[in-house]
This record gives sequence, structure tokens and C-alpha cells, in this order.
Amino acid sequence: MKIIAAALLMGLALAQPAFAADLKIGFVNTERVFRDSALSAKAQKKLEKEFSARDQELQKQIKQARDLQATLEKEALTLSETERAKKERELANLNRDIQRAQREFREDLNQRKNEEFAGIHEKARRIILDIAKKEDFDLIIENAVYASNRVDITDKVLKALER
Repeated sequence: MKIIAAALLMGLALAQPAFAADLKIGFVNTERVFRDSALSAKAQKKLEKEFSARDQELQKQIKQARDLQATLEKEALTLSETERAKKERELANLNRDIQRAQREFREDLNQRKNEEFAGIHEKARRIILDIAKKEDFDLIIENAVYASNRVDITDKVLKALER
């Protein structure tokens, strides 16, 4: 029985390298696809254009709050108590509005960014599947702790995305 088990283990050990030699594995660095592809740059420019007006308005409100703060500090001693309290309330309300607007801006920007990059990810996934079928890959991995340049097909995916 021990001889049969040893022979079986020896056979498996010898068969494994032969099986592994026939296995074709690829790796795609999706972070690089999102960072370096022309589609990503185009999406980024689209988002910047879409959100630039809101960003400018937000910067205008921030400047207004700074100016009001400077005025309040400069004129604090000369203002009446009621006038100073009124300006402080105005500044507090403005700061609250700015914080709300900044939060909404970030949330909207992140949502649109996710939508744009989901489309890029879907296109990249179709390209990866196409490459896998054409080049007869057995396995393509998107996230890995380590992948050698020999199995990295990220450049192929980027080139295909350009077309």
C-alpha cells in the first residue's frame, strides 16, 4: 500500500510540471489601464469640463467667506455688538453653505467618476476576453501581488483600447 501511494505521489509530482507547461496565464494591471489609457484621459477632461463651473462657484464662495472673515476681524472693535453678531451669523451661514456645497460637489464628482470609469472597465474587460480567446489563454488575472513581464498583457489591452 505504501509503495502504491509513493508511486502515485511520484507520478503526480512528475505530471505537474508537464501540466503547468501547457497552462497559459496572463496578467492585466487595471490600475495602469485606468491611469494610462486615452479613454481615461478623455473621461478626466470631460469631468473637469462638466464640473468646472461648480468648482469656480465654490471658489468664489470661499473667497467671499475669507473676505467677510477679514472684514470682521479688521472692524471687530468698531462695529456695534448687534452688527458684529449679524456679520458672525452671516459668516457662519456662509461657512455652513460652503461645507454642504463641497460635500455635494465631492459626492457628485465621485459618482460621475465611477460612472465614467465603469464604462472604461467594461470596454477593457471585453478587450481582455477577446485577447484571451484569440491568443488561447487559460487564465487572465486582473489583480496580483506579483506578475512577471512575461505574463503581463496590459500593453496589449492599452493598445486595443486606443483603437
